[in-house]
Amino acid sequence: MNGYKAGAPREGMKHSYVKQCDYIAIFDADFQPDPDFLHRTVPFLIYNPKRALVQGRWEFVNGDQCMMTRLQEMSLSYHFTVEQQVGSSTFAFFGFNGTAGVWRISALNESGGWNDQTTVEDMDIAVKSELPCSFNALRSQQHRWTCCPANLFRKMAGPTIKSENVSLWKKLYMLYSFFFMRKVVAHILTFCFYCVILPAIVLFPEITVPKWAAFYLPALITLFIAIGKPRSVYLLVFWVLFENAMSMLRTKALVMGLFETGRVQEWVMTEKLGDALKTKLIGQVANEHHVRFRDR
Repeated sequence: MNGYKAGAPREGMKHSYVKQCDYIAIFDADFQPDPDFLHRTVPFLIYNPKRALVQGRWEFVNGDQCMMTRLQEMSLSYHFTVEQQVGSSTFAFFGFNGTAGVWRISALNESGGWNDQTTVEDMDIAVKSELPCSFNALRSQQHRWTCCPANLFRKMAGPTIKSENVSLWKKLYMLYSFFFMRKVVAHILTFCFYCVILPAIVLFPEITVPKWAAFYLPALITLFIAIGKPRSVYLLVFWVLFENAMSMLRTKALVMGLFETGRVQEWVMTEKLGDALKTKLIGQVANEHHVRFRDR
């Protein structure tokens, strides 16, 4: 199928029975929605005709599997608990996370549907999913999550992708607030702080940075990260080191997306354990019950 993930829903929308539907729910293969997911999401669209999308929050079945999954869980939980909530409540441009969401089909048709020129398609309702538990899988995922939005920003800023149904003012506002500030500037600032400024302060004593910029502000931001998962507060130091390494990877992906170099359009499926993980977790639960029974 052409178009990777964007091509899948595009082809699905061509089926005749879709014309009888008003909404479409989208899930990646590793997501596990609760049986009442549609009962909890669709009413938000039914009772507000101007609303186009309901995005579910992500929860993770393997957050406790290893240190790397715990650190990823902290970042993603902050994204859904704080960033997405703030974006929704302030009526800012709201990014679809590509899965665990329900769309109004008429809104998709009015916006032109899914575009396969890039490999990115992208409430308080949680849907369980699985985190990458190997570095190679995480690296591929983070590359796609950074490179593809940057490339989409390049295409939308130019004549490649047209948006006839959006006014020039709204397009400029979206390009600035959603793409430029969140998808470009944020990665550059993170890289410059962790990989340039802090090492320079340590290696060159003559370089001085105000305490509020070198310590207080970063410490405050780091503490905000813990809001999503308070049980992982003691891992904040490791999270800082983790984000330090990820910032270099994301900055490289950002440059590739903006200048369309290297593997900008490469689609690498994020490796997940799937059934193997379920079997392992079920075995662990069974062993725990066996030990408890034997202890009694």
